[in-house]
Amino acid sequence: MSLWPPPRSARHSGRRRRTLLAAAAAVVAVVLVGGVAAWLLLRPSAGADDGTGVPESFAGSWSGEMAQTDESGAHVVDWGATVKLTAGSEHGSAEWFTLNCRGSLTLTERAEDRLSFDYVETYDPDQRCIDEVELILEPGVRAGTLQARWEAVSHDGTPMTSTGTLR
Repeated sequence: MSLWPPPRSARHSGRRRRTLLAAAAAVVAVVLVGGVAAWLLLRPSAGADDGTGVPESFAGSWSGEMAQTDESGAHVVDWGATVKLTAGSEHGSAEWFTLNCRGSLTLTERAEDRLSFDYVETYDPDQRCIDEVELILEPGVRAGTLQARWEAVSHDGTPMTSTGTLR
C-alpha cells in the first residue's frame, strides 16, 4: 500500500487548459463587444445639439466694441467686450476689458436664432460696471459675427443699452 495517490494521466490536461482559455477569451470578447456597442448607442453624438445649451454656431470667443446709450439715446461710452461660450453649455463668461470688469453668463432663453443670458459681475475693482445685465445675442449681418445687446439699469436707476458687433 502506497502513501501517495496514483499518478494522473497528463494526456488530457492540455486540452482542458485550452478549452478553459478559449471559453475565458470568448467571455471577454462578448463583454468587450457589448460594452463598445452600449457606449456607441448611449453616448451623445459629436456636435449633437440637445436644444438646451449654447448651439455650435454661437460657441467660441467673440470680441468687439459696444456703444452705450442712456434711455434718451444719448451716447454714454464706448467699451470693448469679449464673450466666451462653449457649445452645449448653459454658462459662459464675459469681460468688459475697456472698463476692467468680468462676469459670468447663464443662458436664460434660447429661441430660434437668439440667445439671452444673465450677466452677473464677478470682478470690478474700480466700481465702474453694472452688477447685473441681460445680454442678447443674435447672428450678425455678416458671416462669423454676432449682434450683441446688453440691457441694464445703472446704479442711479437710469436704463442703459449697449449694442455692437462681436467677431
